[in-house]
Amino acid sequence: MSRVVSFVDSPGHESLMANMLSGSALMDGAMLVIAANEKVPQPQTKEHLLALETLGIQQIILVQNKAELLSHKECMENYSDITKFVKGTKAAKSPIIPISAQSGLNIDALISALESTIQTPKRDESIKTIMHVLRSFDVNKPGTDIKNLKGGVIGGTLTQGIFKVGDEVEIKPGILNEKKRVYEPITTEIVSLGTGAGIVQDVKPGGLVAIGTKLDPSMARNDSFIGSVVGKPGTLPENSSKTKIEITLFDKAVGSAGEIKVNPVQENELLRLNVGTAPVLSKVVKVKENIIDVQFRRPVCLFEKGRVAISRRIADRWRLIGAGIVG
Repeated sequence: MSRVVSFVDSPGHESLMANMLSGSALMDGAMLVIAANEKVPQPQTKEHLLALETLGIQQIILVQNKAELLSHKECMENYSDITKFVKGTKAAKSPIIPISAQSGLNIDALISALESTIQTPKRDESIKTIMHVLRSFDVNKPGTDIKNLKGGVIGGTLTQGIFKVGDEVEIKPGILNEKKRVYEPITTEIVSLGTGAGIVQDVKPGGLVAIGTKLDPSMARNDSFIGSVVGKPGTLPENSSKTKIEITLFDKAVGSAGEIKVNPVQENELLRLNVGTAPVLSKVVKVKENIIDVQFRRPVCLFEKGRVAISRRIADRWRLIGAGIVG
């Protein structure tokens, strides 16, 4: 049986770091692409490797791209620099594959490395279904007749369980009730399921899936459901507006031209947390050693012992400064 692999592109630009953290939260493995014609490591390369370690991703392939721009000697020097850079990290034993995306050089070797290095983990399909949302959108073209309108589409991946066409599902935290000023879960029905392999009748964990629903398509526009969690009604955790997090801070913040010492977290400080696929601004209300209490700016569907990436505003940019476990 052929293996279907889904990719989430996570560009290295610092302004897209939140996207990278959200996407990486769902992945079984990663390819860290490094330009062979640039000094190793670049600030964003450091930050991305730290992020992968923070989120617990251990199956990593190092891709040395643009090999066609260098001589053999220069390519080997860059290869050596990459080896030194990853020494002592989770990527220390990862394969380094020199390629040329432009000419197709060694793409076969990269595919082989993907197959051998990034294994599909065993997943329990019998337990409650959980899907983390990376995207949501309206597939209808302007001017579509109301009779032909299709419901909103939600994109993401299942981490456990199974969904079938016709299933009733619940989306949390949901949408804001303007009168009550609280977020309320939404219930809808799955009318279609799409994967990289095409339209299917059921989906299992792994890979990206697009769920067609009966939701008003306007509700799903502009990734409005990003960071949400989808499951069977009554099976998901209650929405949370606050939590405790056991944190581990890095020695230095990376991602800028220089490295900046990470100072302890302070009460009343505003942090950006990536909880699953949800980037959410959070206020620190209490600090006790390595345990912090935070208040979310908006509710999230929170899982006990879930991993959290922690970023701080440094020089007008959000920088990754540590990680945490939901208490």
